[in-house]
Amino acid sequence: MIWENKPSLETLKQVSKNTMLEHLGIEFIDIGDDYVSASMPVDHRTVQPFRILHGGASVCLAESLGSIASQAVSPKSKVVGLEVNANHLRSAKEGQTVFATAKPIKLGKRIHVWNIEIKDDQEQLICISRLTVAVMS
Repeated sequence: MIWENKPSLETLKQVSKNTMLEHLGIEFIDIGDDYVSASMPVDHRTVQPFRILHGGASVCLAESLGSIASQAVSPKSKVVGLEVNANHLRSAKEGQTVFATAKPIKLGKRIHVWNIEIKDDQEQLICISRLTVAVMS
């Protein structure tokens, strides 16, 4: 298990209040021994003018998930994102929901690297992202 103290879904919901996560409708849905998952609606808040999922919304989902996971892994430290990248592989249409899962690639003392996969409601891969987080004392 990667968590010092495994967070509850309720704790993650409280952390999301009055943040971009709440604004975009991002909700945490599962926490396993080595992952955390969330969902996000593809709606007026997260689409681009062609009514498909905006790439920036996918990046926000990925960075939010990895950053919160890093904070849960290292609760006594401050964590900040250093780098995020995303490959947008398919589009998701307005009215769908996307689901993201973050799993660690490396959990060091000063650096965490996360792999985040975002899939649509048919489990097709929409976006794959990697997030590097600095862990500060």
